[in-house]
Amino acid sequence: MPSLTRAEATARAATVDVHEYEIDLDLTAEGDTFGARTVVRFSTRPGASTFLEFEPVSVASITLNGAPVPAAAMDGERLHLSDLAEHNELAVDAVMRYSNDGEGLHKYVDPADGSTYLYQHMFINNAGRILPSFDQPDMKASFKVSVTAPGGWLVAANGPLVTGREGRWEFAPTKPISTYLCSLIAGPYHSVTSEHDGIPLALYARKALAEPLEAEAPEIFEVTRQCLDRFHEIFHIRYPFGHYQQAFAPEFNFGAMEYPGLVVFRDEFIYRSAVTESEREHRANVIAHEMAHMWFGDLVTMAWWDDLWLNESFAEYLGTRIASEATRFPDTWTTFAMQRKAWGLRADQHPSTHPVAPAEVTDTDQALLNFDGISYAKGAAVLKQLVAWVGDEAFLAGVNAHFEAHAYGNATLADLLGALSAASGRDLTTWADVWLRRAQVNTLRTEAVREGRAYASVAVLQTAPEQYPTLRPHKVGLGLYDRSADGAVVLRKRVEIEVQATGRTEVPELAGEPVADLLLLNDGDLTYAKIRLDEESTAAVPALLPLIDDSLARAVLWASTLDAVVDGERPVAELVTLVLAALPVESEVVVVEDVLRATRTLVDRYSTPETRPAALELVAQAADRLLAVSEAGGSRQLAAARGLIGATVDVKRLAGWLEGREVPDGLAIDADLRWLIVYRLTVLGAADTAMIDAEFERDRSTTGEQWAARARAARPDAEAKAAAWESIIGDTKLSNRLVEMTASGFWHAEQLDLIRPYVARYFADMPEMMRVRSGMSAEKTATYAFPAIMVEADTRRLAAELLASDDLDPILRRVVQDADDDLRRALAARF
Repeated sequence: MPSLTRAEATARAATVDVHEYEIDLDLTAEGDTFGARTVVRFSTRPGASTFLEFEPVSVASITLNGAPVPAAAMDGERLHLSDLAEHNELAVDAVMRYSNDGEGLHKYVDPADGSTYLYQHMFINNAGRILPSFDQPDMKASFKVSVTAPGGWLVAANGPLVTGREGRWEFAPTKPISTYLCSLIAGPYHSVTSEHDGIPLALYARKALAEPLEAEAPEIFEVTRQCLDRFHEIFHIRYPFGHYQQAFAPEFNFGAMEYPGLVVFRDEFIYRSAVTESEREHRANVIAHEMAHMWFGDLVTMAWWDDLWLNESFAEYLGTRIASEATRFPDTWTTFAMQRKAWGLRADQHPSTHPVAPAEVTDTDQALLNFDGISYAKGAAVLKQLVAWVGDEAFLAGVNAHFEAHAYGNATLADLLGALSAASGRDLTTWADVWLRRAQVNTLRTEAVREGRAYASVAVLQTAPEQYPTLRPHKVGLGLYDRSADGAVVLRKRVEIEVQATGRTEVPELAGEPVADLLLLNDGDLTYAKIRLDEESTAAVPALLPLIDDSLARAVLWASTLDAVVDGERPVAELVTLVLAALPVESEVVVVEDVLRATRTLVDRYSTPETRPAALELVAQAADRLLAVSEAGGSRQLAAARGLIGATVDVKRLAGWLEGREVPDGLAIDADLRWLIVYRLTVLGAADTAMIDAEFERDRSTTGEQWAARARAARPDAEAKAAAWESIIGDTKLSNRLVEMTASGFWHAEQLDLIRPYVARYFADMPEMMRVRSGMSAEKTATYAFPAIMVEADTRRLAAELLASDDLDPILRRVVQDADDDLRRALAARF
């Protein structure tokens, strides 16, 4: 689908007022196509011209106000209409094509039982793959959907079901929504239903997941009810879209999508094996995130993609907040500090950085690229900072005024800032300019001058990158932490200050205070910045970090340490030593998981081939020590086991676990953990194709199919690598998730000599992959397939040559630019 420019969208919205889509889908045909009859009702000024996005396989008829539309009206993937009346009715009868890339109407065949499942994803610019439409967010309309489906299928959509019998499903019209929010699932889905506060609830998953869905439903419904109640407490407008259905679909491109009335998640959220509490927390957070979108994004929708932050930043902030306030997971801000902010910080320092709210997003291609750590995590962190500035009461008052002014319509940055400024009594123009309109991140450092055992002065120093010299106001906490008599490290005093948009801010509140064992900057994690401690506190971290009770304080310290290693300010060997000392006593499982994951990545890329084995062995030892002291059957034990499997080279031990030998008490070697072991054995050359095939026969499921694809790509065998590469580059029959899993399994530090020839192949072949795939699947494939493990000057040279191409796909350009920047850091850290 060609990219829609903002200029085109603005002109079309000024010309056309769309009212209603009636869509009638026939899903009963065999093969890769389906029938679609669409009626679009819209008004415009008489004599005007316009176009709709439309991508049919074939067209039986097109009529406008009862008259045939000539075939020449179809130009590529746009349907052009001219000489329009004031009130118009467009009727189109066409054959459309199913997709396997997660966009349009995605078709999936379950390897478990051969059943077919469909889900609809019209995200950004894919509505034309299902119906002719005015595919832009500010042209909202009502959608009335009908479906003819095979017997035994279940069909669900945004609107309430009017009738569903004998393969015919008809749904009531929706309230006005944007095209990208129109949703549908179809197939022999298993359902579980409930109700809360007058709102019908439903869950859907493939019938192969019926048993785990039934097992997980009580917790999912509980979180859903708790979040609905909390949103109803803080928002004046109740949930506005009738029923609240949540479908778990196979091969969904996102973690989830906020379709009003029918939220769709990737079905990995229906757990079939043991998971950690942090994974359950993550699911609760995603449920809360998508529910926040019912107001931010669905009730009030951005006018254009430059205000994506009005959707994603608010949902990220509110998802974290509401899950913390309403569910049994009170430490979601710890996860945010460790996990989500790190994502935002990395994205914000890449060459592709952009403001949270850019002044201009020229087209839908650029819009897709902005679904990143900046629009989500940085935006959420900035909102947390805003709430700290204006106060929660004023923030919520402004948000509610915004909803009431723009319900079922569209809004902009200026609209929301106006409401927040009015509610808080503070002019937010300057704040918005430096925080929302300008890119990149500041670094905050503490400077502590001591006189004997007291602070003579404490100051916070603020710097900015040379190319992005903006300094910002920050509200931050500074915590004084001391060792207590029993050996614990406790907070003695905490002050909140407003760091000025200058290079230096004095903290007079701490002058004369006894020197702390640890002076923690950004205690409470109120602001978005890179954090660096004073020299004495930095030196004290290894001894004090394991003894701090507050998980959020530990997360701030771990995040700062990891970030310093990424920046090359501290060596990866120092990080590994800290992990070995501190991680075995870490009680917060998300910290364990993130530290092990991040450290493993840094060891693979920042260590030299000569020093890597010793560093990796220390990571394995840290995981093993944690495993030895963890409660049997608990989350820490599972996290430690996963970390150990990913780092160890002890193939005898791993093979023994597969066979049930010397397995730690309480550790279930279930289907997912078995695949993790098989995958690691494959990377180490201790598992062949026969073992992978046997494991897939044992676990003939969607997850098993994906793990098998990843494991086959990981084999240290020239034939296996060649086959995997061909699948990545040009196998259009392979679905989005299988291509992505193949790409993610290709590169390994243990196989450098074998995979080195594919470095040049990436830069030569990836442009062709971008021609046969598109959208998010193409972006993920290009990212996973990048030779990030090949930290060599030659890799950067090849990247520079590709980036010099004038006609490079914009998605691939961004992927390569950012990945090359990561290589630059890794190379600098090595030498």
